[in-house]
Amino acid sequence: MKSDIILAGVGGQGILSIATILGAAALADNLCLKQAEVHGMSQRGGDVMSCLRLSSSPISSDLIPQGKADMIVSLEPMEALRYIQWLKPDGWIVTNTTPFVNIPNYPDVAGVADALEKHGHTVAFDMDSVAKEVATVRASNMVLLGAAAPFIGISCDRIEDGICTVFRAKGEKVVESNLAAFRAGLERARSI
Repeated sequence: MKSDIILAGVGGQGILSIATILGAAALADNLCLKQAEVHGMSQRGGDVMSCLRLSSSPISSDLIPQGKADMIVSLEPMEALRYIQWLKPDGWIVTNTTPFVNIPNYPDVAGVADALEKHGHTVAFDMDSVAKEVATVRASNMVLLGAAAPFIGISCDRIEDGICTVFRAKGEKVVESNLAAFRAGLERARSI
């Protein structure tokens, strides 16, 4: 098993929570794990990116070379597009379609969507709306994780265990809300 994943978004969206959950799931599966994060402006709505490398064999570097990522998982469509040069030609993009317009010259939303769809292996939908339906908009990151789960190479049960581990200290209600959002994202991805 080997999976190189770029996690991307904007500060405060929960990208690093996804990395933590996948890390817990990978370790429970006795997988090797390397992670690198860039989040210098994250508290101001800036770019957040994490390279997450999972493998059944030892991993030498925590950085993913350009053109070698198996997947881009993004809570913001422009951020998915920002890292597309890291994606393999047959890699997958899993992204929220709802933009987080945090700059005055945000590109045309339709143009961003078209550029992502041209790639071919794309799962894109309004994850904020799905999260609102089953939990709270703050659980959009768990909808994203659910939508990406079929492509990661770790069982959904293991990922759910990771969600429980990460959110347990916040109480059962928070755990159940995040599990509901994860399952809704998984169901939506499978239907696409």
